[in-house]
Amino acid sequence: MITNYSVNGMTCEHCVHAVTEEVSAIAGVDEVKVSLDDKAMAVTSAAAIDFDAIKAAVEEAGEYVVAQA
Repeated sequence: MITNYSVNGMTCEHCVHAVTEEVSAIAGVDEVKVSLDDKAMAVTSAAAIDFDAIKAAVEEAGEYVVAQA
């Protein structure tokens, strides 16, 4: 399953790397694709990932705001 999110506040590739790294560490996440240009993130997993876990990981990466797309 692929779940799409918007991520605001990213300004560079370092931001993309930080968000990707933190979200990838969530149990059950298989793949994370983050687009700086689109301010978007696609999370691939076998089962639904709790949004609070996604939000906490994105906030751990930096001062970013995530929302379900």
